[in-house]
Amino acid sequence: MESLLLIHWNRSTGPEIIIQYPPSKKFPTKDTFLKIWAQHELNKENSMIELEVGNGTDLFKYISVLHDYENEIYFLVLIYNKETYLEAPSPDILVVIGNNLLELMNTNKITRAVSEAFTTINNYSKHESENLINFFQDKIKFTILQILEEGVISKTELIRILREEYGFSTINIDLLLVPFIQENLIQKKIIAGSNECYLLIKDLTYARIPPQNLPHEIEDEKMLKKYKSELIHFFSRYDFNEEIKNKSLTGFLIDKDVYNLIKLLRNKVISVNECLNTLNNREDLFSELLDSKILFEGKGFVYLLSDLRFILFSPLFIIEKLRVRYAKNQITLNQYYAHLKMLLRDLKEKLNYTII
Repeated sequence: MESLLLIHWNRSTGPEIIIQYPPSKKFPTKDTFLKIWAQHELNKENSMIELEVGNGTDLFKYISVLHDYENEIYFLVLIYNKETYLEAPSPDILVVIGNNLLELMNTNKITRAVSEAFTTINNYSKHESENLINFFQDKIKFTILQILEEGVISKTELIRILREEYGFSTINIDLLLVPFIQENLIQKKIIAGSNECYLLIKDLTYARIPPQNLPHEIEDEKMLKKYKSELIHFFSRYDFNEEIKNKSLTGFLIDKDVYNLIKLLRNKVISVNECLNTLNNREDLFSELLDSKILFEGKGFVYLLSDLRFILFSPLFIIEKLRVRYAKNQITLNQYYAHLKMLLRDLKEKLNYTII
């Protein structure tokens, strides 16, 4: 993304730029803003419009989301170079980001907020697995996930816990929760007596699973027998909970070279040289992957022994936590009922998890 702008539409004089990030970028012309306004007028049923301006190497894609805030019209505008554009977040996500900036535009927090908004949008990836890695890589997101696993929580209480119990002093909770909304992990709900609350509706973890298919490329019967023996030996003793507890896989999960290697090995067998090239010639990492039984090497070729996958699942374990918290007067009856009702819906599903 080239830049992010918050625009006020003055009914008398037209567009007024509230803030832009990065600030050094050249402002779009007034004619471009008039075209954006015209597109919104022609597409009143949609909050988001897309517009291409320029030509050749100077072709830019504008994405604008209309906001009606305190009886005034504002636009959140994203500018992409057409050649490098892949995909923007959904209109719902951009509405959340825009509302957050509008609430802060007259405070001393706006400069930081627009920088964080730019980073949040720029980090958006079409590939689901890359997005999920961030929940374990980013300390504050991982902390929020752990807090949400205790059950329904108000926005005010979540901010208090992050500040007082975990020491996160500067918190823009609306932006921090954008990835949780984007991946459908949480639902925001207004609950009587508690105002705005967050409910975890899908939880996220990771685990090893056996490869989908045995490698048919292994023609040597002795080596195939060894591969099968190691596979059975490892998974018959595999302790999922212990591995999650000691976080021994986290380093592999957040390493993009490892991530790319595993994706490659899901579909084919590669040579040791190709494997090392994928790992940027990090021989020590290659040895770690062999020792950790993620890879199997034989006669100069590398095979996947245990796949690393993210798992989205219904957090039904929260039901008991809600009961205990309600008994201790830590949540209200309305909060208890709201989250319980949502979780019980998943009990009707035959399959309440997804392997990614």
